[in-house]
Amino acid sequence: MEYTETHPWITFALDLRVAPVKLWTLLGDASSKCEVISGIPLMPETASRLNRVSLERGARATTAIEGNTLSQEEVSKVARGELQLPPSKAYLATEVKNIIDVFSEMIGSDKTPPLSVDRVKYLNGRILQGLELDDDVIPGKLRTHEVVVARYKGAPARDCEYLLNRLCEWLDTMTNTEVGHAKFSPAILKAIVAHLYLLWIHPFGDGNGRVARLVEYQILLSAGVPNPATHVLSNHYNETRSEYYRRLDGASRNPSGVIAFLVYALQGFVDGLQEQIDTIKGQIRDSMWENYVYMKLRDRTGHAATRRRHLVLDLSECDEPVRRRDIRLLTPRLAEAYSGKTEKTITRDLNALSHMNLIIRTRQGIIARKGIMQAFSN
Repeated sequence: MEYTETHPWITFALDLRVAPVKLWTLLGDASSKCEVISGIPLMPETASRLNRVSLERGARATTAIEGNTLSQEEVSKVARGELQLPPSKAYLATEVKNIIDVFSEMIGSDKTPPLSVDRVKYLNGRILQGLELDDDVIPGKLRTHEVVVARYKGAPARDCEYLLNRLCEWLDTMTNTEVGHAKFSPAILKAIVAHLYLLWIHPFGDGNGRVARLVEYQILLSAGVPNPATHVLSNHYNETRSEYYRRLDGASRNPSGVIAFLVYALQGFVDGLQEQIDTIKGQIRDSMWENYVYMKLRDRTGHAATRRRHLVLDLSECDEPVRRRDIRLLTPRLAEAYSGKTEKTITRDLNALSHMNLIIRTRQGIIARKGIMQAFSN
């Protein structure tokens, strides 16, 4: 095989005996955080919203790394089928839609096909579907020519089929003893290693980076990692793009580079998971607060009760105290509720909400007492 001479770093071996303590600490921390996320009970609508936002962020991240310039808002419109672009930019939406479709396909499948050469080819075909490509690029087909990306030259074309087979077989033989016993540790490490090796092999004429990140996603999802968490690595690579490419370059230049790439990826994964946990906790607090407000007003009916409920919930969305004179214009529904009402109505509403301990009056303005929910999430 020619690759043994041109790409001696492709060894299908990972010696973790030389790994620093930090790698094992991060790997255990990442696994435990995935377990925390998977164990948090969420209302169906909250879980659905979190999954949707994570999927859209993941789709943007994995395409943005390759130069796609759509904003997060535009990606959301692509997901809803609402984005209209001029013909010269239509390919940007196609790139994103292809990724979203593959994500959705994996999420909706009872059993995603196991990782194999055919599976990797299928993913490449899906992400390149409907795109204008160079003449020597065929979606879903291994390249027959040599490729160079920046300073990196892909493995010899004649070896790509063999190398993909070896990669899939090797990943399948990784044991818990090699990568740790925490629940998600094997999948996390396998996903990062698969990503790295696919970029080293570079088996396709185009779409290699996207395929590598989709394979990473599939390994995590198939292992039971919560869907929102499966997109964290792609987000990390995109947000630290220059470091991502530097670490990739270093991984093929010296033996310690692989371990350094793993530590880099794991640190970003852990940090991203913590952000996810904080976001989920915040959504739980918001839901608890809304339920608490409804409970406090459950025995009250009529327009006044509805108006007061809207008032306290709309105040809850404000980061700063709201001056009394600004209440009427705080939101459209409050403007409508207080249209034609006197200042006495606002006074009565504020007094009632203050008596129920739902708001606080300060010199700076009025604040919803949303912070009382904090005790339930510590």
